[in-house]
Amino acid sequence: MEGVYFNIDNGYIEGIIRGYRNGFLTANQYLNLTQCDTLEDLKLQLSSTDYGNFLSSVPAEGLTTSVIQEHCSDKLFNEFNYIRNQLSGKSVKFMDYITFGYMIDNVVLMITGTIHARDKSEILSRCHPLGWFDTLPTLSVATDLESLYDTVLVDTPLAPFFKDCFDNADELDDLNIEIIRNKLYKAYLEDFATFVSEEIEEPSKEIMLELLGFEADRRSINVSLNSLQSDDISDDLKRSLLPNLGKCYPVVSDMLSKAHDFESVRAALANVYEYRSILENGNLEDQFYQLEMELCRDAFTQQFAISTVWAWMKSKEQEIRNITWIAECIAQNQRERINNYTSVY
Repeated sequence: MEGVYFNIDNGYIEGIIRGYRNGFLTANQYLNLTQCDTLEDLKLQLSSTDYGNFLSSVPAEGLTTSVIQEHCSDKLFNEFNYIRNQLSGKSVKFMDYITFGYMIDNVVLMITGTIHARDKSEILSRCHPLGWFDTLPTLSVATDLESLYDTVLVDTPLAPFFKDCFDNADELDDLNIEIIRNKLYKAYLEDFATFVSEEIEEPSKEIMLELLGFEADRRSINVSLNSLQSDDISDDLKRSLLPNLGKCYPVVSDMLSKAHDFESVRAALANVYEYRSILENGNLEDQFYQLEMELCRDAFTQQFAISTVWAWMKSKEQEIRNITWIAECIAQNQRERINNYTSVY
């Protein structure tokens, strides 16, 4: 029944998203990119794809991997904002939730750069445009978490996520900043999942909960592995960093919080079918990207679903990573590694 009313508010946007999805690079186009000898050849090949002449203003001598990545990201940013401006009601809030993750990354980037005395303009240039908010530049004046919250973050959408971040964070050092990041992401993912459960109709609800569950599982696994190197993180603290959703929650999450060596983590993940062999083969991050792309590809098989926006965003980000990887291999003449990218479309 929900499909009858979906097109009233979101039909146009779903059409746009599916049009964008049809513009993803195909296997043949990736093959053409990997056969380029120079970045100028890569630029020429990209001009025949959905990217068009987006690099036309860049002279040959100024064409670098970072410039290509920046222009690809700008294109994604403009497309996202176009979609956002066409929506209304609950769909706008859904789009806002997508940007909150980038806001968290920008806040952590600014804090980290500040405590390491990095140049403010350099840090701001590295912030993700989708996570920008007006008071972001003023983060560099904060010396502790409470002043950071009181002077800057209290008026941002991230304020509710900070309520559990003041424990164990007396000073802003690298460890505490990483703990803050994971607590923020935990609160964000759980709040996003609650919003989806209460406000979003089927079939979008089912798809989004699965996608958010995967994101939560990825963070849980990464936290458990990264904490093996630190003696300062107790089991209780570690458990407080793991999101309460996903296939790992609750049993495997508890096992991961008590794991103190690699074998314990492996044994815990053996209880989840999708992750039972994820630590066995190759790079862990690449395997997460592969799993994520398969979920996003499957998300497009369902009609009348706002969840296609999330699937498109994540797929487009992966495509940009692929283009950047290929460009870097060409620039550094690493031809033997050029095919190590992730594509499912």
